[in-house]
Amino acid sequence: MHRQNQIKQTLSQPGCIAHIRGLVADPEIGSRSQLVARVCQRYELYDPRGRKQESGCLKVLCELEKAGHLILPKPRRRSAGSHACQQLPKPVPTPEGVPSCAGKVRGLKLHKVSEVEQMRIWNDLMSREHPQGTGPLVGRQLRYLIGSEYGWLGGLGFAAAALTLADRDAWIGWNRGQREDYLHYVVGMNRFLIRPDVKCKNLASKVLSMSMATLAEDFEQAYGYKPLLLESFVDSSFQGSCYRAANWIKVGETKGRGRQNPSNECNLSRKAIYVHPLEKDFRRQMGLCPNAGKGPLDVTDGLESDHWAEHEFGGAPLGDARTSKRLVAVAAAKAEAPDLAFTGAAKGDWPAIKGYYRMIDKPEESEINMANILAPHQERTARRMMGQKTVLCIQDGSDLDYTNLAKCKGLGKMGSNQTKARSQGLHLHSTLAVAANGLPLGVVATDCTAPEAKPTAENRSPRDIPIEEKKTFVWIQHYRKLVEMGSRMPQTRLISVCDREADFFELFDEQRQRPRADLLVRASHNRKIPEEPFKMFDAVRKAPVCSRVQLNITRESARPKRSKQKARPMRTKRCAEMAVRYVQIKLQPGHRKDKEPIDVWLVHAREEDPPEGNEPVEWFLLTTIKITSAEDAEQCLRWYTLRWRIEDWHRVLKCGCRIEDLAHETAERLRRAIAINMVIAWRIMLMTLLSREVPDLPAEVMFSDLEIRTLKAYAKNARLKPPTTLNEAVVLIAKIGGYIGRKRDPPPGHQILWQGFREFEFICLGFGLFDSG
Repeated sequence: MHRQNQIKQTLSQPGCIAHIRGLVADPEIGSRSQLVARVCQRYELYDPRGRKQESGCLKVLCELEKAGHLILPKPRRRSAGSHACQQLPKPVPTPEGVPSCAGKVRGLKLHKVSEVEQMRIWNDLMSREHPQGTGPLVGRQLRYLIGSEYGWLGGLGFAAAALTLADRDAWIGWNRGQREDYLHYVVGMNRFLIRPDVKCKNLASKVLSMSMATLAEDFEQAYGYKPLLLESFVDSSFQGSCYRAANWIKVGETKGRGRQNPSNECNLSRKAIYVHPLEKDFRRQMGLCPNAGKGPLDVTDGLESDHWAEHEFGGAPLGDARTSKRLVAVAAAKAEAPDLAFTGAAKGDWPAIKGYYRMIDKPEESEINMANILAPHQERTARRMMGQKTVLCIQDGSDLDYTNLAKCKGLGKMGSNQTKARSQGLHLHSTLAVAANGLPLGVVATDCTAPEAKPTAENRSPRDIPIEEKKTFVWIQHYRKLVEMGSRMPQTRLISVCDREADFFELFDEQRQRPRADLLVRASHNRKIPEEPFKMFDAVRKAPVCSRVQLNITRESARPKRSKQKARPMRTKRCAEMAVRYVQIKLQPGHRKDKEPIDVWLVHAREEDPPEGNEPVEWFLLTTIKITSAEDAEQCLRWYTLRWRIEDWHRVLKCGCRIEDLAHETAERLRRAIAINMVIAWRIMLMTLLSREVPDLPAEVMFSDLEIRTLKAYAKNARLKPPTTLNEAVVLIAKIGGYIGRKRDPPPGHQILWQGFREFEFICLGFGLFDSG
């Protein structure tokens, strides 16, 4: 790969300056152009096509003259009016009859500006109709006109990328030296104009896609190499919808300084930074690590036991770098014994225990909160999501009971039992990202609130209460967070999967307004529909069966009636054959008369022949995903079966990490400890499922060298096969925890695995002490 010549760095050396002074004194060199040609030849300043880099060389020589290092020959004066040919005598005619949709525009084509007349048109359009005018553009440049049968619709201009952009550079992951070497592979889209009189839906995103398809080859033809990455800036007055539709990625904001700003003051408006990779492996081609910056991650990246806590918690914005390091150490220690209090997990390390409580017991107004603790993990989660084609973002809530903490301040009222005794605790509402193969990718968003009792003076009916004041509004808030995160991963399909509590019109209306993610919600209400049979459940039951699928039904124990829970009969474990149907319906707004109905699809699956004594399993799924075939309906069912992943995660949190056994004096301190355990529970769950879904992965993915040596020694002592794959290592850990592993036994679950890990840590500690002695 061609590296950018560092002209300034080369010519600023004392020896080079002395040599250039000698050239200036040479009577044979009478002009700046002759001087530049000699300097380029002497120091091999050539571009990829072998042409001298005269413009860049002259710029550096002028800077050296300004600094007093040398005196250049006087520049030749340009004759007045030399650029008159670049302007049109009258404005470019307004296009007429442009269709309202880009798909109907005839003759839509990008014309590369290569002739004088085209340059005049481009300049005239930009000078009259673009807020930034014609330029100047710097560096290597390409210009295009947007042509059609109706006239010129606009234009684009590409030139050199910004020299430094903190958010862009962090996203790419290069250091200063790497940026100087490879910045020329980044091309800036400095001008993009759709003429104000042109009102054509999706035209901007279509033109962007067309430009990305042709730019690389045109650039290579002009300059001898292909660019790897495009960048552009979007003013805050625009939403950047066309960029997102064309798969551009928003990576941050500018500082408002501008390219030519010697005072370094931020006196310009801040703009959103969008980038678009022209090559998927652009980091590798630039000599960077594929995981550098903030690009996509594989599910297994950074999970090894020695470093996982640093990856998932390192750099948390807690107000003090020492506190952030303490958080990493706390998480690593707690993960080794997730079901113990930190005093037990620390194995008697008194300084570590004191450090833990100093961190957890910080004042409530400090920067140590759930959001900041989870920030590094959520960043890694987003990057894992980028590496997937489809991600299921599963929402659910769970109550945390802290009734035993009578003196804990800030807890909420969770309800009362049949004796009217009030319980207290917190409500945890989370969104867990899950890959299409069922592997958990991490926590997308979470809220841990203290529920408040309904005011006794509240006399409004539910339909009169704004959605923002209802507890169900949290489902909309999490969907909004998902949409915001989705702007970073335009090539990843996002599906928000929810249970029956999310079956309310306002959530679907939110998706209609912000359609970045689809909804897949289990229906709870048999809504009215305008046509026969006037109820949506009845309508889909009467639809023809499109397919039959087999579904594994888990066993459920019988449950007696509780204060707010209905009694539940026992359900046997079985493989049920389900008849699948689907219909398209219009979701009615109910009392929201100011809203239009929403087109959605209803997928129905019902068990046809349940065992005696069991109720048939029946699902109704509402979705914004377009269902046009039996395969589409079956895919929705498969996706919805993964909703139980978040319930498994809640179980690991409560039974494995025992978060309901935490004992702190305030609700905020509990939230801090819960946040740490949320990531630990995710890792336990991922480790269990990875060993099932990808059993042949090497054991080094999750285990350190010491742990692998300990496992091999344990296996040898127990006359078992030494583990080499991840599955073999995980099964051996489970056997340490009590797993028998007979032929008909299911794979080890989360609970037996964390029990095995706790025992294994003590074995590993002893083995390490023996090994070092």
